[in-house]
Amino acid sequence: MDNFATRTNAKTIPIALIGRKDYKRWLGEQPKPTQTWLKAIEFEPEAGQVALVPNRDGALVRVILGLGSETGTTMTWACASLPGKLPKGRYVLEGELEPAEADAAALAWALATYQFNRYRQRANRSTEQFPTLVWPAKADRAGVEQARNATFLVRDLINTPAGDLGPAELAEQAVTIAGQHDAAVQVIVGEDLLAANYPAIYAVGKGSPRAPRLVDMLWGDEDAPKLTLVGKGVVFDTGGLDIKTSGNMKLMKKDMGGAAMMLGLAQMVMAAGLPVRLRLLLPIVENSVSGDSYRPLDVLDTRKGLTVEVGNTDAEGRLILCDALCEADGEQPDLLIDFATLTGAARVALGTDLPALFSTDDEVAQAILAAGLQVEDPLWRMPLFTSYRRQLDSKVADLNNISSSPYGGAISAALFLQEFVGKQTKWVHVDTMGWNLAARPGKPLGGEAMGMRAVFRMLQLRYAPAPG
Repeated sequence: MDNFATRTNAKTIPIALIGRKDYKRWLGEQPKPTQTWLKAIEFEPEAGQVALVPNRDGALVRVILGLGSETGTTMTWACASLPGKLPKGRYVLEGELEPAEADAAALAWALATYQFNRYRQRANRSTEQFPTLVWPAKADRAGVEQARNATFLVRDLINTPAGDLGPAELAEQAVTIAGQHDAAVQVIVGEDLLAANYPAIYAVGKGSPRAPRLVDMLWGDEDAPKLTLVGKGVVFDTGGLDIKTSGNMKLMKKDMGGAAMMLGLAQMVMAAGLPVRLRLLLPIVENSVSGDSYRPLDVLDTRKGLTVEVGNTDAEGRLILCDALCEADGEQPDLLIDFATLTGAARVALGTDLPALFSTDDEVAQAILAAGLQVEDPLWRMPLFTSYRRQLDSKVADLNNISSSPYGGAISAALFLQEFVGKQTKWVHVDTMGWNLAARPGKPLGGEAMGMRAVFRMLQLRYAPAPG
């Protein structure tokens, strides 16, 4: 993998990882020149702080990385500070790291080298210009590479403007990944969605000259537990006839983030060879304004047979998801998971960095939350509060696509989706931002895979637990 080496050489520079509680003792054990230098520059071992230690000739001979007040998973984002602050060269982490620490450090290094330079004649920094890290001894190289590749895929897809990533291009990316893993894939396009009984997907997407479609991918042993993933793929959301303001529309190229993350997760599952029967369903549309756009107070048919009154055309994600979830539920999967950049209400409740998790199964929900803490990809559980279901009632249809209340929007959206999932199904719904509003080490401004690594870790533990 880029920016990694398998062994040290004569020019390899060591990196010392130091937490705040150990710093005073550690500093007293260092050579006098090192002590003098670190005191002179007033180095403090806060998380992500880096000190470059020269020799008498001014050449770099050692790097000190602060880990702050804790160790363990916090190492991920502390180590992410390194590639952008070190000169080109080969580096090795000092000391013997535990496997989880080694994985965190290596993944942090990898994620910090991400660049989206597709449209730049002059890149900020090419991959070749970043420093190289010698693989930590106990790192799971294949696992780190899988996480890195999936995260880069998600970031690239979300960052690509809608003019270059329409429904056809996003579906083609799924077809390409299916081919890389010998998965079967079908793409249903345009009016064929009506013939195949996906009326809600078609209704939302028919207002765009770029036809809506549904990607249906299958992989794995037919007798293995069924794992079904569903991702919201709105490549651009104008809001439809209930058009967004320019400020609210600005980031809507990211509204296919759920599909991107589920495609990334599917790639990780296949690359790891998890013993599951994987199915991936991606409803993909552009929510546009035209003479053929669906309208407020239209009544739409759905795959389940329920009718939906359109209270707002800007609540389109749940409409395309409902058809896909109904199809997914029909196979009675062992686990059904959907990701969607669904509501602003979830961002109001939890901010932009913390995805909202809803689930009909307490054990699965807790497993995801625990996995998120383990790999430093956290989520927060929110309730499927059934008393709010009445707010989705319609006087002319089985239900409305928006709540009659301005409050609890993320919950009401999840309750809408739950109408299309069987009561016995273990279902997880993640309402995620999919976008970093500011750059931080390892987390550049722009598209981001939020919650994906947490869910993958849960799937590993559920379907392929390590011996013991």
